[in-house]
Amino acid sequence: MKALVTVKRVVDPNVKVRTLTDGSGVELANVKMAMNPFDEIAVEEAIRLKEAGKVGEIIVVSIGPAQAQETLRTALAMGADRAILVKVDEAVEPLGVAKVLKGVVEAEKPGLVLLGKQAIDDDSNQTGQMLAALLGWAQGTFASKIELAGDTANVTREVDGGLQTVALKMPAIVTVDLRLNQPRYASLPNIMKAKKKPLDEKSAADFGADVAPRLKVLKTEEPGGRKAGIKVKTAAELVDKLRNEAGVL
Repeated sequence: MKALVTVKRVVDPNVKVRTLTDGSGVELANVKMAMNPFDEIAVEEAIRLKEAGKVGEIIVVSIGPAQAQETLRTALAMGADRAILVKVDEAVEPLGVAKVLKGVVEAEKPGLVLLGKQAIDDDSNQTGQMLAALLGWAQGTFASKIELAGDTANVTREVDGGLQTVALKMPAIVTVDLRLNQPRYASLPNIMKAKKKPLDEKSAADFGADVAPRLKVLKTEEPGGRKAGIKVKTAAELVDKLRNEAGVL
């Protein structure tokens, strides 16, 4: 069985993001980029499933500029078998990504598609659900555990107040959460081997996907600074101060 894993090139999570002076977005020039952390978890899970004999081939796909090849090479160094870059220079919204992925899925025919539950740059948390709807496939979101048994995927989901386990008839879409696993580091020998693994370059048009934007960003702002705390000596004094601020007698 093939497993298809999506990866996105985002600003490194350790970098402090700054907005552009005109408020149209965030500064990306000369900023360190990396694989979306949730996608790293998806790649790691696919590798573990392959090591367990549940998956035969791992294909990683990214939709973005030419520089996204670096992100794909990282996934190949971790243990993926081959990669596909759908080259798009402009930012692509979740619906556009889902349309492209639908074409990739129809061409590759994987039994399982793994995605990070969201990307840390836009926090949309939409692509996996949209892809499942376009394909008419079962979906399991926010996965903290995945078990494959025959043509069924048992997915434990993180929900408000606890965990929920669902049985999905494969082929299926699964979006992964933070507690699913701890991604491995790529070893130097595997980094060198990744340079020789196949990486195909495609376009959105190759899959008949319309990636035209449907949303317009009106303004991007940095969060406001935190206010200073209230200095009090007793709990009663704190209650009085809060009441005064709220105008409560």
